[in-house]
Amino acid sequence: MTQLKSISASKSHLGTVRKLNEDSCLALPERGLWVVADGMGGHQAGDYASQLIVNTLGSVGEFRSLGEFVGEVESLLLEVNARLVDDTADLPPGSVIGSTVVALLTFNRQAAFLWAGDSRVYRLRGEELRQLTRDHSEIEELIAAGEVTRETAEDHPSANVITRAVGALTAEDAFEIGITDLRPGDRFLLCSDGLYRVVSSEEMRRHLAALPPDEVCHRLIELALARQCSDNVTVISVEFSASD
Repeated sequence: MTQLKSISASKSHLGTVRKLNEDSCLALPERGLWVVADGMGGHQAGDYASQLIVNTLGSVGEFRSLGEFVGEVESLLLEVNARLVDDTADLPPGSVIGSTVVALLTFNRQAAFLWAGDSRVYRLRGEELRQLTRDHSEIEELIAAGEVTRETAEDHPSANVITRAVGALTAEDAFEIGITDLRPGDRFLLCSDGLYRVVSSEEMRRHLAALPPDEVCHRLIELALARQCSDNVTVISVEFSASD
């Protein structure tokens, strides 16, 4: 089976309000791994948590299968979770040092996506942009229960409350994992919530369809900044094609 090749780019910005960028990202195309982590705003050391995630995952090696690859990434993230929990031992009760995470892993003609929190991965296939992840958030639970409509969700008091993060995971409530096939022409977008709160999915689709990865990242962050995004914003764009 013909292998696919990838080109990718990543970009992160602190936004127009924050003085510290608590987002971190990792692009290892030679390993088939891309990661966005968003340190939890309002908590202690969110930047430390997100950097610990990408620094730890930067050590991944080569694997014989996608399942083995996913297992190693999940194991490393659980180690980070345990370390962050330990780091709160001397802090006031209820303190959390945490970060969301979303990772795209590829092996041969398969891709897996793993996440905790509300950072997202989208896939553009043909003309269709599909959000592959579902936010771990209170508002998403309310929408699923029919108590809130998606149209009114943005202004709800629970709009920014996440329900899972590395640093606050339990054995019962850890990561979600999805698997999909990988086709020539597939384009993926990983991002923190700083992007999708001010840039629409249709705008993402148009940029992904028309531009190479480096321009996708540049233009989307430029668009977010023009709209005075109040949060940090991070984007990774990955494009797959058939090998020559």
